[in-house]
Amino acid sequence: MKPAIQIRINQQLALTPQLQQAIRLLQLSQLELEAELRQIVEGNPMLELGEDQEDAEPEAEAIEREHDDELYAAAPAASSTSSASVDDVPDNTGEWADGGGEVETPVDFAGGGVAASGNYADEDFEPQNAAAETLQQHLLWQLNMAGFSARQQAIATVLIDALNPDGYLQGGLEPVLAALPAEFAVSVAEIEAVRRQLQGFDPLGVGSLDLQDCLRMQLTQFAVDTPQRDLAIRLVDSELELLARNDIARLARKLHASEEDTATAAQLIRSLNPRPGATIDTAPVEYVAPDAYASKHGTRWLVSLNPDCQPRLGLNQHYCGLIAKARGQDASWMRGQLQEARWLIKSLESRAETLLKVASEIVRRQSAFLDYGPEAMHPLVLREVAEEVGMHESTISRVTTRKYLHTPRGTFELKYFFSSGVSTEDGGNASATAIQAMLRKLIDAEDPRKPLSDQSLSKTLHSRGIQVARRTVAKYREGLRIPSSSERQRAR
Repeated sequence: MKPAIQIRINQQLALTPQLQQAIRLLQLSQLELEAELRQIVEGNPMLELGEDQEDAEPEAEAIEREHDDELYAAAPAASSTSSASVDDVPDNTGEWADGGGEVETPVDFAGGGVAASGNYADEDFEPQNAAAETLQQHLLWQLNMAGFSARQQAIATVLIDALNPDGYLQGGLEPVLAALPAEFAVSVAEIEAVRRQLQGFDPLGVGSLDLQDCLRMQLTQFAVDTPQRDLAIRLVDSELELLARNDIARLARKLHASEEDTATAAQLIRSLNPRPGATIDTAPVEYVAPDAYASKHGTRWLVSLNPDCQPRLGLNQHYCGLIAKARGQDASWMRGQLQEARWLIKSLESRAETLLKVASEIVRRQSAFLDYGPEAMHPLVLREVAEEVGMHESTISRVTTRKYLHTPRGTFELKYFFSSGVSTEDGGNASATAIQAMLRKLIDAEDPRKPLSDQSLSKTLHSRGIQVARRTVAKYREGLRIPSSSERQRAR
C-alpha cells in the first residue's frame, strides 16, 4: 500500500451555529427557555434580563461600524408582544424569515382554563403555595390530639409509617411488631387494639389489612338504623366476590333476603371508599402559563402572544460602551460576545414569529372547535400546517410541543388540535377528538341500568355516518378512561 490522493463529491447538511441555536430555542418550553436564557446571560456580559432595559443598540452600532460594518451589522431589538389575525398571517415563506403581526395588547376575557400570570399592583407580591400534606403527616397530627399513652403512641407511629399510599397495612402486623424495640415487649393483640383505634382516624378505614376489613370498618360507623346496614355487613363478610359481579338475584338467595333489600345493601357498600389513603392528595398543583391567546373579534379569531411569556432580553449598555475603549484580544472577545448577543435576540424574534404563525394557522383551521366544541374538531396533521406556513414538519412538531393556547374553552397544548381522521359515509372525515367527544356524550346520556356496549356505540356512530369499528370505539373509550359497560353497570 502507498499513499494516494482521491477526490470525492458528496452532499451534507451543515447547520450554522445561529440556526442550531434557533432550533434549540424553538423546542424549549417556557420554563426551559427562561432557564436557558439565564444561563446564557450569566456567561455573556453584553446581555441582560429585565423588565425595562435601555436600548443600547444605537451606541453598539456606532462602535461596530468603527471596526467592521459588514461583520457586525445591526439587528433590531427583540419585540415584546405580537398578534395576528388568522386571516392576516404575515406572508413569510422562509422557516426563519423576518415577519410578525401587528402589535396589540393581548385580549383579556373571562374564559375557561388556566389564566396567564399578570402584573400585580404590588410588584413585591409573590404567590406562595402551601406544601402538600402527606397521609402520614395527616395521621400524625390526629395522633398527637388523640390522647394516647406514650406506649400506644409509639405503636401507632410505627403503624402509620407502615401504611401504603392507599392507607393499607399490606404486610400485616408482623413487620410492625419487628419494627418496635424489643424492650417494649409488645404483643400482636396490643398492636391490633391500637390499629382498631387508628381505623377511626380520618380518612375512615385507614390502617386496614385488606378490602374486606376496610369496608366493614366504614359500615360499622353508620347509625344502627341505617337501611340495610346489617345486611351490607353480612354481604362484605361473606359474599364480596359475588358482589363484584353484581349478581343481585344470587346474592339475595344466598343471604335469604329480598332483591330490593340486597340492592339497597349493595348500593350502601358502593358509597364507601375502598382506598381511604388516596383521598389525601400529595401531588402538587401544576399551573400552565399559556404562550398565546385566541379571542374572537367580530367573525374572526385573533391570536396574540402572551407578553408575560416573552423573554425581556436586551443589550447591556454599560458593557457595550466599553468596546470602544478595549484593545487587542479584549476588544475582539467583547465584539464576539456582542455578536452572539445579537444572534440570540434574533433567534428569540424568530421563535416568537414562528409560534405566532403556527398558532394562527391552527386556530384558523380549528375555528369550528372554538365556536361549537370538541364535536366540531376537524382532522389535522402536521404536514397540512407545515405546507400552509412554509415550514418543515419537524419545525411544526417542535413549536407545538409544550406550548399552550388559551381559548374561551380552556387552555390546550397546541398538539391537542392535531388528530387523525375517520372516514364518513358522505366521503368526508371526522377527527378522533370529535369522535371521542361524541362517545362521552353518548355514555353520559345512557340508561344507568343498561349501559351501552362498545358494539352498541359503534352502531350508533354508524347510524350517524361515521364508520368506526368496535375495537376502535374500545380504544377511544379507554383513552377517555371510561370503564367498560359491565364495569359501569357494576359501579352504579
